[in-house]
Amino acid sequence: MNQINELINQLDLKQNVHLEDIPSIDLYMDQVIQLFEKTFEPSKRNETEKILTKTMINNYAKGKLFFPVKNKKYSKEHIILISLIFQLKGALSIGDIKLVLDGVNEKVVTEDFKLDPFYQSYLNLLDRNTEFYKENLKDKAKDAKDELAKTEIDSDDYLQKVLLIASLVNMSNLYRKAAESLVDTLKD
Repeated sequence: MNQINELINQLDLKQNVHLEDIPSIDLYMDQVIQLFEKTFEPSKRNETEKILTKTMINNYAKGKLFFPVKNKKYSKEHIILISLIFQLKGALSIGDIKLVLDGVNEKVVTEDFKLDPFYQSYLNLLDRNTEFYKENLKDKAKDAKDELAKTEIDSDDYLQKVLLIASLVNMSNLYRKAAESLVDTLKD
């Protein structure tokens, strides 16, 4: 796995909807979709993959993952919440996401809670996580190579990739389980 640095660069890990990317005016659904498509275009695995669709947004609204829109327009707060949903849906069920965001939605609606600083904190953590991830991915690739070197198996690039994939999926599952356990604490 000599191509690990190339992989890291290819992943374009800095993609996210940043506060400065969100217009100060409310947007119609098509404009929200365009914002997400433009932002996350490089992360698509193929041309047919959709980042965000009308159906997805409608399902999030029906599932009450964010507070109701006014006049078919999405505020900055809606876009922030949709961005969080977009990130969370990679690991959590829609029911878990609803549970996680219920309190945030309630604060926005009833307490005049400003989402900007909260979201910026999330983005700051995301940046730190990304830097940690880059170093950790290099370590995991080296670990896979070293583990195969300890065996009597011919250590080719394919087997190193398979071992690295299995290791990364395992780490993903461990983090997901930790997140789900934290979600369960919100039920009380």
